[in-house]
Amino acid sequence: MSMADYLRISKIHKDFSGLRVLEGVDLKVRESERHAIIGPNGAGKTTLFNIISGKFKPSSGAILFMEQDISGKQPHELNRLGLARSFQITNVFRELSVFDNIRSGVRSRHGLRYHFFRRPEHNRLINERTEAIVHEVGLQKVMNTPASVLSYGQQRALEIGITLSTEPKIILLDEPTAGMTREETGEAIRMIDRVTAKRTLIIIEHDMDVVFSLAHTISVLHYGKILVSDIPEKIRSDQRVKDAYLGEE
Repeated sequence: MSMADYLRISKIHKDFSGLRVLEGVDLKVRESERHAIIGPNGAGKTTLFNIISGKFKPSSGAILFMEQDISGKQPHELNRLGLARSFQITNVFRELSVFDNIRSGVRSRHGLRYHFFRRPEHNRLINERTEAIVHEVGLQKVMNTPASVLSYGQQRALEIGITLSTEPKIILLDEPTAGMTREETGEAIRMIDRVTAKRTLIIIEHDMDVVFSLAHTISVLHYGKILVSDIPEKIRSDQRVKDAYLGEE
């Protein structure tokens, strides 16, 4: 299998009550690539993301992950295969600490039942993995703090930590910096850059500073079709992209 075939989206169409939202989308994501999907509101980005992550089934077309057809699989099935989505709306256990939120994901990934945790070696292994993720997302100073009192940026970092706890092969991030201050956005860029350094990332993001800071490849979705996919430098100067989305600077 070539690197270009790690995730392949082929001729994806999606209709809602006769309204065509996606029309023949083709996309390839390489292993260890950070791939951003951008486009104006209504372009179909969230619909495409929902199809990749299993929330929606495509009307037609196929999605291949490591040469396996995953079209129409449920989110929990995709999670077991290694596709993990972090949602735009924070999705954490607010009453639990940062550490316990991430540890619950680690336990779930390893399929350990609660009675196993009476054995010290299981506690040690789970706790070590949890602590490593806490440090990866930069939350070690608040690891014992309940999620409910974290700042918005810290909650988003925790959400990404929970995503990492599933040991994903591909991370799907939906607007990870939405609603953040400039300072929080800068911290988020550095954290995402760090945790995806050797991982495959697909990201939807409106903030172009975030996109150009992180992406190896950018695909522009326009009226349900891929307008162009290329490296950031070429996307920035592409007149079609300027006309459709970026605008003249």
